[in-house]
Amino acid sequence: MVPALISCASRRCLKSSLLSSGHTSASCYAAIFNPLISAQQSINQSPAVNLPLSPFKHNVSFEGGIKENRHSQILDLHRSVRSLSNFQFVGHISTSPSSLGDSSNGKKNQTSNVTSGGGDVSWIDLYLPRKVQPYARLARLDKPIGTWLLLWPCMWSITLAAAPGHLPDFKMLALFGTGALLLRGAGCTINDLLDRDIDTMVERTKLRPVASGLLTPFQGLCFLGFQLLLGLGVLLQLNNYSRVLGASSLLLVFSYPLMKRFTFWPQAYLGLTFNWGALLGWAAVKGSLDPSIVLPLYASGVFWTLVYDTIYAHQDKEDDLKVGVKSTALRFGDSTKEWITGFGVACLGGLAVSGFNAEIGWPYYASLAAASGHLGWQILTVDLSSRADCSRKFNSNKWFGAIIFGGILAGRLSS
Repeated sequence: MVPALISCASRRCLKSSLLSSGHTSASCYAAIFNPLISAQQSINQSPAVNLPLSPFKHNVSFEGGIKENRHSQILDLHRSVRSLSNFQFVGHISTSPSSLGDSSNGKKNQTSNVTSGGGDVSWIDLYLPRKVQPYARLARLDKPIGTWLLLWPCMWSITLAAAPGHLPDFKMLALFGTGALLLRGAGCTINDLLDRDIDTMVERTKLRPVASGLLTPFQGLCFLGFQLLLGLGVLLQLNNYSRVLGASSLLLVFSYPLMKRFTFWPQAYLGLTFNWGALLGWAAVKGSLDPSIVLPLYASGVFWTLVYDTIYAHQDKEDDLKVGVKSTALRFGDSTKEWITGFGVACLGGLAVSGFNAEIGWPYYASLAAASGHLGWQILTVDLSSRADCSRKFNSNKWFGAIIFGGILAGRLSS
């Protein structure tokens, strides 16, 4: 700050001195206002200034006196410039950001990385209070893909249960949307509490709030209770049959994080958990289950989960081997694409059977063709050795769910 003030003042004074002396050399001006250019270089490079080496060589005429005075003024000026320029240069070095506490900046960066979960800055960092941010990250509010994947089977089922030619119940869609957000957050909290020791050894998860120490296990448990209490409020809006069916899903939610310790098929167990809404949505509208419709729909969701979560698991396969946990990515290895191709075919087959039994209109089958193209694109183009590409393909599944939903909606309205 001090060098900047001195520089500003010196510029004004020296500029006025230059104008009064009649010397407007660009090189001298550059030397004054650019601290990286020495004044001596400006003197040497300026053709307009020719300073005598000895004062006895000056003319003694009136004109020579003027020249002598002008030369002495310029010489004094350049001496001042040199001292000021050197001072500014020292100031520039001493206040350079790169030289000011690199280690302290590194510590600040590490702290901010832990606070932000080690990823890019999200809306959580920008808009939420700092004390709330770890809880929002624990519920994965900055990563809505999980909520979408949990919600789509619910919306498929609710829309299938609508009367022919009618729109689905918007109140029911809103309730299930809220419930999906809360249940997904609760599931992530349970997962992080049970896996906190494993998460510290995995590159992608080591900065999660509980694993990194931003939240204690007790704080995580309290937050879990809060989410489940809100979820109970949503569940109580449904009929009694749906309440029992919905509450029974908690067994799957609480046990899923343990599956990777015992079986190479935790993705199948996640499919059973994440697609429970295919059963619950129909029950919430109809008050009962129609097995010929909801069971193929539920099975198709399980196969869909096996596709996208196997792709997702390939992000962590090296770390999973070191830690000793299991996944379908490790189980299938180089045969992964063959396996998930079979799962994709089974998924589309289940969706076709469910729509046929529900007597849905032809637009639904057109959407199945589009969805099969999307699923085929994922499987054929995914680079299973690239974490970034696996993440992109995984996230694209929200559009698969949207395509199926749009087809069910159009098919139901046309039936």
